[in-house]
Order: sequence, then structure tokens, then C-alpha cells
Amino acid sequence: MSGTWEMLGTGGPVIALLALMSLLSVTVIAVKLIQLWPVRSGAEAREQALGLWKDGDRTRAQLSIETDNSPAGRVMGYAMQALQEGLRGPLLQDELQRRGNEEVSRMNSLIRLLELIAMVAPLLGLLGTVLGMIQSFQELELAQGAANASVLAGGIWQALLTTAAGLMVAIPAAVAAGLFAARIDAAARAIESAAGRLLLIDGSR
Repeated sequence: MSGTWEMLGTGGPVIALLALMSLLSVTVIAVKLIQLWPVRSGAEAREQALGLWKDGDRTRAQLSIETDNSPAGRVMGYAMQALQEGLRGPLLQDELQRRGNEEVSRMNSLIRLLELIAMVAPLLGLLGTVLGMIQSFQELELAQGAANASVLAGGIWQALLTTAAGLMVAIPAAVAAGLFAARIDAAARAIESAAGRLLLIDGSR
């Protein structure tokens, strides 16, 4: 282990930090996959609940929407309960907006961390490369021209290794953050559509 550390030179600490960032990124990606996987589910249950609500069977509609544990399902379930209790108008719309924002905020948690890792990792890798190049040329200067090309090349590839490591950490984090953001946007549209359609149906009756 110490031999590997010495071989990496000034890039060793940077590689270690990038390894920690990679572990953090993988953990966040796994957590978000578990959290966001079901957020676009339940469309069939919502359609069934809306149909029952339109037909006036509100009890069955509420029972139907309880099977949908997606953000849109939870917001629609609250809306149905509120309508049953007589809450309507701007107060209901404001509360639905607040609950929708809470759902979106919960889904967006840790996404900023992934974006930060994707932004910082390449810069950290570049820093390691610059430090490694400085060390290589310092050693070349101290050798007073006695160093051969293979020694210089060895120092350069060690320095460039940190840039490659930084990109290897950043690319998966950036891709995951983008895919998660798209899924969250779709879930937010589903929330808005579900609440809006329910209020439209209720207002037309």
C-alpha cells in the first residue's frame, strides 16, 4: 500500500479524496434509485379513482387512490379527503401547492450533492495533475539534465492519472443527476395533472 502511495506521488492524496467522492456518489445514486423508482407509478390507480369520483362514488375513489403511494397519489389522496371535508377554493389550491412543493423538494434531496460531485471531481483531478507535473519538472531540474525520457514520462502518466480518476467520478454522477432530474420533472407534472383534473371534475359536478 505504501509503495502504491509513493508511486502516485503528489496525486496520492487527490486519488484518495476522489475515491471517497466516488463512494459517496455511488451511495447517493443507490439511495435515489430506491426513492425515485416508484414516483411515476400509480397512473392506473389514479385514473380509476378519477373515474369513480366523477361517477359520484367518492368512498371507492378514496379507497382506490390509497393503493397509489406515488407523490401524485399522495397529493390526490389528500385532495379527495379535503374535498370530502368541504375545503375548496384558494385555500385548497394553496394547500395542494404546498404539498406538491414538499413532494418535489423531497425528491430533489441529494441531487445537488451529485451535481456538486460532478462539478468538483474534474477540477480536483486537474489539480492533482498540475501538482504532479510540477513535481515531475522539479525532479527533472534537480537531476540537472541527467534524467532520461522514461523517468519524465513516468512522472507525467502518474500526474495524468488524477485527471482520468476525476472524470471517472464526475461522469456517472453527472449522468445520474440528469436522469434523476428528468424523472423528478415527470413526477412533478403528474402531481399537477392529478390535482388539476380532480379539481376540474369536482367543479363540474
